Amino acid sequence: MAHHPILWTFRRCPYAIRARLALTCSGVKVELREIRLRDKPQAFLQTSASGTVPTLRLADKVFDESLDIMIWALEQDDPHRLLDMPQEGWDLITKNDGPFKAALDHTKYATRYPDINQATERMKAASYLVGLDKRLAGRSWLFGDRPTLADLALLPFVRQFAYIDREWFDAQEWPNLIAWLDRFLESEAFINVMHKYAPWAEGDAPLWFGG
Repeated sequence: MAHHPILWTFRRCPYAIRARLALTCSGVKVELREIRLRDKPQAFLQTSASGTVPTLRLADKVFDESLDIMIWALEQDDPHRLLDMPQEGWDLITKNDGPFKAALDHTKYATRYPDINQATERMKAASYLVGLDKRLAGRSWLFGDRPTLADLALLPFVRQFAYIDREWFDAQEWPNLIAWLDRFLESEAFINVMHKYAPWAEGDAPLWFGG
């Protein structure tokens, strides 16, 4: 059994993206194992009680919540002071992971929710984003001139919502939000965590990530 950290991930999943971002920013080295969600390896299912990505296996414990992975990674090393943010940052993450994510899913996967009005759900998501736009007025990041954990935790989900219909998204009156998102999409950190990897298979040599 390997004793180094192993990260099970899926490239496009926003939860997995933010976990990889935190690991990259911390400099923690892990073995990366990309999976197909429709064909989950038995080794992954034996590791993750929830069967969801991302999952980080350490020698003595398993994290299968992305925020827990982010916090653990940054507690190992946080050279950019991402954990240094006010309580309001944690509140924004709670809203993102709760009401906004629900509205995002109801908008993006409308056919799964035939009894829910897609337009109404998009407006629910938009009302949350308007608040972020106001917060970003006159600043590059949510809490000033440097990113925090909240920026890394929220941006993958805002990205996912934007690309449901990027033309519609860009037509909205939230210029600060658009600039924030585009700055993220052009960043070295985002580009680095979005490399494509072949799905892991039993017997593969370790694929190292971070460090």
